Parts: sequence; structure tokens; C-alpha cells
Amino acid sequence: MAQVLNSFFGGKADEKPIASGDADFADFAGVPDPAPDAFAAAGAAAGAGGAAAPAVTARPYTKWYNVHERYSLNDFKIEGIIFGLMAIVLIVHFVGTRLNRSKARAWAKAHAKLLAGEFALVGFGRVPSALAAQEDEGAALEALAAATTSADPSTLIKENSLFEFASYATGRQNVAFVDTKLKLIKRFNPFMVIAEYILSFFLESMPAPSDQLEATLYPFDGKEALTVAGLPAGSANKSTYDGFVWAIVNKDRMKGVRDDRFDVSITFTKDHAKLPPWLTVMSESAEITEALLTPELIKAAEVAGEALDYLIISDQPIDKPTTLDETAPRKRVFLKYRLPSNNDYESLLPIYSYFLKSADVLVQAAHLRAEVLRKVKAARESIAKEIRKADEEEKAEERALERERLRKQKRDAELSALDAKAQKKYLEREREKELRKAAKKSTMRG
Repeated sequence: MAQVLNSFFGGKADEKPIASGDADFADFAGVPDPAPDAFAAAGAAAGAGGAAAPAVTARPYTKWYNVHERYSLNDFKIEGIIFGLMAIVLIVHFVGTRLNRSKARAWAKAHAKLLAGEFALVGFGRVPSALAAQEDEGAALEALAAATTSADPSTLIKENSLFEFASYATGRQNVAFVDTKLKLIKRFNPFMVIAEYILSFFLESMPAPSDQLEATLYPFDGKEALTVAGLPAGSANKSTYDGFVWAIVNKDRMKGVRDDRFDVSITFTKDHAKLPPWLTVMSESAEITEALLTPELIKAAEVAGEALDYLIISDQPIDKPTTLDETAPRKRVFLKYRLPSNNDYESLLPIYSYFLKSADVLVQAAHLRAEVLRKVKAARESIAKEIRKADEEEKAEERALERERLRKQKRDAELSALDAKAQKKYLEREREKELRKAAKKSTMRG
């Protein structure tokens, strides 16, 4: 019967039926194993020749293994642009960094001899052997004053950042130490420099970027015993002088200096006939000006030219004091000037030299008459009075807030102890009381 049905549906009579256990694999029973075309062709050729086929080791040709045939340089345009920009940024960064370091080294080289002639310890090198050998601190001070070491430009200056360099000097009569900072243009980041130039064009309070020197001298002012032991009795009193605020300022920088510094804001401005026209005097008294405006300072300021921003002698804080402790006198001398682009410091050496010697001038000349001192002290007492008044007002406000908090706490406690009806009456009485107060205030105003 099966043979009849098989022949009826087109099957061959001699085909054997597939076992029921292999029914799931019936579709794959006669499928040959796959073979690559190259291997199949080689097998066919071997079969036709009747000989055994040799082992085929060659791979079929394909572009997958040849990158230069799959891609061209046009496919890497974006990557090329990115790497090109990165290379430009890195080159500018390294070139700008080298320029800043070269400018700092040029300043150090130009001022090394001057600093070595004024101070025993200059820069960040080791302590001179003449000082290290002294066991007694008094003898060390004498050796410090007599030391004639030459400053090494390589150790004279230290790099704090890519645009800020610092120098330090100590070991001089009347001077505790001198801090010098070079703030240079951020040449390693031209985008930031361009942004600063644009902002300076629109904002008057923001100056255009420039290479600047900012130096601060800290005089002993009779406090040698705090840092140096073994001094002869009475020697410290020889370095004292009266406290005040006095400055010569470039007129182009005058407004910014007055806005940025509290100490200069308490002075009055007046031109002086002996000074060049681009400079003005900011002082608390005309007598102070006559005592400090020496011929040496006038000549140094003229030679420096308009690169000089200011020379300030001050005993007041730079920032406006908010407490009485901040009003304590702290005497310092400040110098600021712009560095020349050609690294020629011949015109700026005299003003820097005068700055280093300014403590000597102050010890000799800055002893004011009683009338001038009363005027100077009156200004400081006025500042202290304003601070005390502001402090008292702040404390009074805090006390008022505390009383209000306690009153509200007591009211809430009283309300929570009452029932709903009593609370309503309490709130009505409170409202009536507030209305009476408001009416009374309006009557008094009328």
C-alpha cells in the first residue's frame, strides 16, 4: 500500500522510508558539507585528473587584509584637522611657556647684582657658609649684615605657575624681608589673552594684560627681637618710624588703585611740581610729602617713565577692615611697574633700588610733628569708630532677632495650651492690638 501511495505522489518505488526517529533531521539528510570555492575547484580538478589533491594553503583574495585598499587619506580628514589643532595648541603652549620663563630669567639676571649688594640672602638657594658656621645668633646677624655673596640668577627666582614667578630676599638692616612677584601675560594660552584684551576694552575696571612686577618690603620697625635674638639693647628702637599712608601713583592707574586698595582711599590727591606730569601724590599730609619726596626718588621716577604704576608706603590694610583687629598698623612698602617688552631693565633699576632702600629713608625722615600725628591718628580713630558702630548695630540686630524668636516661641506655647475657642479669642485680641499700633503710628506721622 505504501509503494502505491508513493508512486501516486511522484515518489520512486525503490526509495526506502525514513525512520521515524530521524524525522527532525530529514531536511538535512542529503545536504553536503560546505566548502570554499577555491577548495571545491581544486577538489574537482583533482578528481578529474584521477590523482590525490595536494593541500591547499593559499587564502582567497580579499580587500579585508589590505587597509590601504579599503581606506584613503580622504577618509581621515576630521581626524587630521583635530590632530593638527592639537599640535598647534601644544606648540603655542610650549613656546609661550618658554617665553615666560625666559622673561623671568632676564629679570633675575638684571637684578641679581643689585639684590646681592643689598641683602645677604637672596633667592631660594642655600644659606651662605659664613652664616651657617655661626653658632651664636648675634654673631650670625653680624655675619648676615657683612655678607657679600653674589646672587645666582638660577636660584634667585622660583616658578609658582606658568605665568607667576617669585623672588625673596632677607638679611639687611631695617628690612625684615622683601617679596617680589612677576605676573606675566598668559602667553601659553592665547585664547585667554584675547578674551582678557576684549574684556579690558569694554570694562574699565579690568586693565589690559601686561607683564608686571609687584614687590612688597616689610620693614623691621623696631621688631627685630621677634625674628633675631642676641641684639644689643636699644638697637631695635633705631629702626622705628611713624605710621602713615603716602604714595606716588601713575595718573592712568590712579582710579583703579583707589578703588582696589583701602589704604590709599583715605588719602587726598595732589599734583606736585617736582614730579613728572604723569605722576601724582596721594598723601595724608603735605608735610609727609615734603619729607619723603627726595631728589633720588624724583630722578628714579622720571627714569622709570610711565611704566611705573605706583610706590606706596602704608601702615593700613589693603582690604577694608571689618574688625578692630584688622585696623592694627602693619607697615609695608609696595612697588608696582610694568616690565619692558625688550627685557631692558636699565630704566627700572633705579626705582627698584630706591624701593629696597626706602626703609632707610623712612627711619631717617618719617618722624612727624605732633600736629601731623594727631591728624593721622584722627583718621584711624574715625575708621575704628565706624567699625565699632557697625559692630554694635549688628549685635543690636542679633539681640532684636533673638527677642523676636523668644516672643514667638512663647506665643506658640500659649496658643498650643488653649482650646479652639480660646485660640480664636487670643488671635482676635492680637489682631486688635496690631491695628491700634498701626493707627497710633499713622497719627504720629500725620
